[in-house]
Amino acid sequence: MSGLTQRTSGIVQRRKTGKDSAEGGMNEYDDNSNAQEDVDEDERDSKETRLTLMEEILLLGLKDREGYTSFWNDCISSGLRGCILIELAIKGRLEVEKAGMRRRSLLNRKVLCKNAAPCGDVLLDEALKHIKETEPAETIQAWIEYLSGETWNPLKLKYQLRNVRERLAKNLVEKGVCTTEKQNFLLFDMTTHPLVDSVIKTKLIKKVQDAVLSQWTNDPHRMNKRMLSLLYLAHASDVLENAFAPLSDDDYDLAMKRVRELLDLDFDAESMKEGTNEMMWAVIAAFSK
Repeated sequence: MSGLTQRTSGIVQRRKTGKDSAEGGMNEYDDNSNAQEDVDEDERDSKETRLTLMEEILLLGLKDREGYTSFWNDCISSGLRGCILIELAIKGRLEVEKAGMRRRSLLNRKVLCKNAAPCGDVLLDEALKHIKETEPAETIQAWIEYLSGETWNPLKLKYQLRNVRERLAKNLVEKGVCTTEKQNFLLFDMTTHPLVDSVIKTKLIKKVQDAVLSQWTNDPHRMNKRMLSLLYLAHASDVLENAFAPLSDDDYDLAMKRVRELLDLDFDAESMKEGTNEMMWAVIAAFSK
């Protein structure tokens, strides 16, 4: 499966650029509990456009003027499904089964529906419905494959979430971040979504940069869970380079060194620490195996 494989090499190679680090403010991320994080985010979101993890990953992958993702990126599809699972976990809808006395690894534990109440997001609710109605329960890795349609089992193809990128792009259009255009590519026409609100994307990129530079902490459990998830899934989706490319050489090297530290963690061990989100670490482990 292309999205879940080829990630163990860790780091994408930098495309050299002459630009220095972008300047500008960003919203700080707190290292408190989930509840406090949600309160803080709600306060920020009342003043600015709120994006889901899925939308942030897609926005990082979209070319600003062209309005489409790289034709060579075969990782973003499964990465977006990972976003869906983490988003559902952060919202308290999903969890992984207990490790049990034998301390089963994250990748061997099943995904359970904790709360079947709709989230109000069509993609999230569609995935939640599939997981809730599936017996017996399946693992994280299986669900990423099913939701991506990358399975050899024809009985599981019904779980595929279709047109995810297009649906997320339409969400960005509705939020005023992108617009919709038609472009001709010799043999076919394609709907594209060029950027119209550069401020939103600039803030997103600055937020990612600051997470591994000015706001870096050696303890991932002191990082905001959404920000930590964004770093891992941006890497898994092969779009993290887009956020780091504008950095100076020194900042770029430091940022990538710290991302390597995150990739080298023992995810099973991290998931056992107090106050953690096991589902988040299980998704991260699925992309880093």
